[in-house]
Amino acid sequence: MGSRRDFLKTGGLAVAGFSLLGKSPLRGGPGIPLALGMDEFVSKRPPIAERKFVSEAVDAEIAKVRKGIGNSELAWIFDNCYPNTLDTTVKFGMINGKPDTFVITGDINAMWLRDSSAQIWPYLPLIGEDAKLKELIAGVINRQVKCILLDPYANAFNYGPTGSEWDKDLTVMKPGIHERKWEIDSLCYPVRLAHGYWKKTGDVSCFDADWREAMKLVVTTFKQQQRKNGTGPYKFQRITAWQSDTVAGGGYGNPIKPDGLIVSIFRPSDDGPFFPFLVPSNFFAVASLRQLSEMFGEIAGDRQFAGECSSMADEVYEALQHYAISSHRTFGNIFSYEVDGFGNRLFMDDANAPSLLSLPYLDCVPASDQIYQNTRMFLFSGDNPYFFKGSAGEGIGSPHTGIDKIWPIGIIMRALTSDNDTEIAACLSTLVKASAAAGFMHESFDENDPNKFTRSWFAWANTLFGELIIKLYNEKPYLLS
Repeated sequence: MGSRRDFLKTGGLAVAGFSLLGKSPLRGGPGIPLALGMDEFVSKRPPIAERKFVSEAVDAEIAKVRKGIGNSELAWIFDNCYPNTLDTTVKFGMINGKPDTFVITGDINAMWLRDSSAQIWPYLPLIGEDAKLKELIAGVINRQVKCILLDPYANAFNYGPTGSEWDKDLTVMKPGIHERKWEIDSLCYPVRLAHGYWKKTGDVSCFDADWREAMKLVVTTFKQQQRKNGTGPYKFQRITAWQSDTVAGGGYGNPIKPDGLIVSIFRPSDDGPFFPFLVPSNFFAVASLRQLSEMFGEIAGDRQFAGECSSMADEVYEALQHYAISSHRTFGNIFSYEVDGFGNRLFMDDANAPSLLSLPYLDCVPASDQIYQNTRMFLFSGDNPYFFKGSAGEGIGSPHTGIDKIWPIGIIMRALTSDNDTEIAACLSTLVKASAAAGFMHESFDENDPNKFTRSWFAWANTLFGELIIKLYNEKPYLLS
C-alpha cells in the first residue's frame, strides 16, 4: 500500500517538509512544487450570467476571506471551491407556492440526500444576510421531504421520473429514484440540515405536515432496520463484477444479531459493508434522533413522538457503548468501523462522512473524548488499512477508489476536527498539492501523483474545503496570513 509509518506525536501526522504558513507563501515552499505562475491564477468560476445561483452574501464572504489568505494559490482554490455548489449544481424554482431546490453532486446528474445536505451546509451562516439564499436552502429541505416520502430507502433521486441507469437493480425502483442503496446517513443529513436551518433562522415554514410525515418515516425506517422482527422490507442486489456494489445474503447483507443498532446495507461511499452495523452512521443516527426530538417537541408540540425519538436515541447510544468499543492491540479502546452483534468487528475507516474521523464534526462525539482520541491515533497509523502515505501526502482513502488513493474530504475533515496548528497547516499544504493545479478538490488522488485523480467535478469536496478555510479565517487566521 505504498510508503507508510506509524503516527507521530503531532496528532499522528508526518510533518517533515511542512511548516506553518505564517508569512511565507505555501506555493514553492518545502514539499510544494511550483505548480503555476503567479499570473495564471485565473478564476475557474463560470461567468456570472452562467451561474446557477448568485448570492451576494457568498460573494462578499469570498472577498472578505481572500484578503486574509497570504498564499495566492490557496486563495485561488478557495475562490473556486467555496461557491462551486451554487455556481454549478443547483436548480431553484417554486412548486405549489413552495421553494424547491434540486442539487446534483457535480459530474453525476442526480441528487443524493447526503451530498445535497453537505454541499449546502457551509452557506448556512450567511442566510441571515441573504433572503434569496435562505429561500434556496428552504427549497433543499422541501425537495428532500419529497424524496424521503417517495422512498426512504433510496439514496439518490432524479429531478423527475426520467429513468435511471440502475433501473435493472434487484430492488423496488420507483420512477424518480436514481439509486436505491439503503444508507443510514441518507436520512440523517436532511435532519441535520433542517435542524441547522431552524437554529439559524427560527423559521418553521418548512416544517409542515409533509415534513412531519417524512421525519416520522425516517424513524420508522430506522426501527425497521434494527431488525428485531426479521429482515424488514428492504433488500438490494446488482448484477455486477464489483463485489461492494451488490449485497450478500440474498440482498439482506451478512448476518447480524439484533442488539439495538441499525443496519446500514451501504456505507456513505455507496459501497456495501462487511458487517452491517456501521458504527459512525449509528452515531449519526443518535444525533439525528435527538435533533428530531427537540424539533418535534418545540416546533410541532408533539411530545409523544419527541419522546419516541429520544428513547430510540438512548437505545442506539447504549448499544454503541456496548458493541462499538473494542480493545486494539496497540491503541487500547477504540471505535470499530463495523460490527455485527456477534462480537465480530472491523478496524478501518473510510474518508466518506460519516466516518469515525468525522464524529466530532457531526456533533456525535466530543473531540476530547478519550476513545475518539485513541481512535484518531489508529486512523493515522499503518494499522488502518485505508491510511495511505506517499510523496504527494498522506490521508485516509476508501475501498470505493482502491489502494493508494487519498481523499481530500478526509484531509479536510482531519483539519476540521483538529486543534493542532502543525497538523492543520500540513493538511492545507497537502490540499494545495492535491488540487493538481486545477483549482478544485477531487474525489481522490494517488498518494505519489496528485495528477492521477478521480472526479474533476465533485461539489461536496469543494464546498467542504471552503468551509474549512472560513473556519480557519475565523478561529486561526494566522494559519492563512
